[in-house]
Amino acid sequence: MPNFASRDGVTIHYEDVGEGRPLVFIHGWAMSGRVWRFQQELAASRRFIAMDLRGHGQSTAPMDGYAIDDFADDVVALFTSLDLTDAVLVGWSMGVQVVLQAFPALRPRLAGLVLVSGTPKFSAAEDYPFGLPPVEVKGMGLRLKRDYQKTMGDFFRGMFAEEELDREQYQRIVHEILMGGRSPGPEPARQSLKTLADADLRPQLGLVDRPVLLIHGARDNICLPAASRFMAERLPLSTLRIIEGSGHAPFMTKPAEFNRILREFQENICR
Repeated sequence: MPNFASRDGVTIHYEDVGEGRPLVFIHGWAMSGRVWRFQQELAASRRFIAMDLRGHGQSTAPMDGYAIDDFADDVVALFTSLDLTDAVLVGWSMGVQVVLQAFPALRPRLAGLVLVSGTPKFSAAEDYPFGLPPVEVKGMGLRLKRDYQKTMGDFFRGMFAEEELDREQYQRIVHEILMGGRSPGPEPARQSLKTLADADLRPQLGLVDRPVLLIHGARDNICLPAASRFMAERLPLSTLRIIEGSGHAPFMTKPAEFNRILREFQENICR
């Protein structure tokens, strides 16, 4: 499997298939590049690249170094290692924050961004009501310490809206994505959650001068749809697409619709 060494010696794993203009995918908290399994069909007409963030999937897990800057530096290193240009960078959930942090360094190499089910600030504040209540985020951290496996399972199930999936669809996602990937250990998960809880990427929005596609499930209870509306209002070259009936992971639950939207966006900006 392909990998490269980060600036601080962490081995970062990635998948790289297909040829053409690159689509580069960044997963969210406690997941892996395997979450993009249903997007691999896009490699038939373009280059598909999905990395495992440090401490996640098949990338190695350092004792520390899980700040947004660390994750973003690894994304920049991936682009440098593969000499990627004219790329569309796709981030999901925590990956949205990583993408926003990496944007200034990657700007010359990017054709556009896709921000999926994200928020510039995960925890709500007086001047940002579109995050989760801080007490809820703190409670999740406490549950991770108390019962890691149960908390991870609850989080995965919480990504999907009620009645969004039938049993067969859910089992396919579990088999092809969850079982095909590798969850982070308790310590990387805890440190990454703290990073997610503390980060505020709102100042980065004003720096983005590339076309941006925002995609959000209408029934997302992890990152609220209002967060994408907030970003769309502050990104001058943005388009917002709300996926009706979807929760936090529309690319898993409605892959045909998601892939069509993504394909059309890349084709429109990379003519």
